[in-house]
Amino acid sequence: MINRDDLLAWLNELQNVFTQNKAYLTDLDAAIGDADHGINLERGFNAVAAELEKSDPPDLAGILKTVAMTLIKTVGGASGPLYGTLFLRAATVCAGKDDLAPADIVALFSAGLDGVVQRGKAELNDKTIVDALTPAVTAMKTACDAGADLNQILHQGTAAAQSGMKRTIEMQARKGRASYLGARSIGHQDPGATSCFLLLKAAADIWVR
Repeated sequence: MINRDDLLAWLNELQNVFTQNKAYLTDLDAAIGDADHGINLERGFNAVAAELEKSDPPDLAGILKTVAMTLIKTVGGASGPLYGTLFLRAATVCAGKDDLAPADIVALFSAGLDGVVQRGKAELNDKTIVDALTPAVTAMKTACDAGADLNQILHQGTAAAQSGMKRTIEMQARKGRASYLGARSIGHQDPGATSCFLLLKAAADIWVR
């Protein structure tokens, strides 16, 4: 079961991960975007850490809502609204719960995916975050339905996200700034899919016991 402390530990790890990968994500974005993806996410999750410390939400849903609103306010470009929506939808899964079972974790990320798709109007093979998050959620659902534990669910989801991230290299972008490049976007890994993989990997690294 994932409790409040576990959720906060994941968010703390996300702050570390996006600080450590700021240059990497920004370099990926420089090739096909605005060269600010890593910078934006580092700023956003630093702001999240500060806001959580200040407001100290008492429950899981409140924590995720705080994350969502902070990211929407502080992260530029498409990343703020998309990741903000992911966490906002995830919060609905946590309403009234003190702990999250493996099925709840799958539902959390599934709800986040639905929000991202609705907000960004992106589909598979558009070369976006969806290309990492969709296969991840599918893999997690399959593992959960087969009776896997949280360790297996998260690792299978992370592996699927990593494969989806790598597949974006050969895709032509059909959404966002990268779509303006047309065929020149082929050959570059999508920064949004990459940050999504890192987000899921952080959950696996922190929550597996």
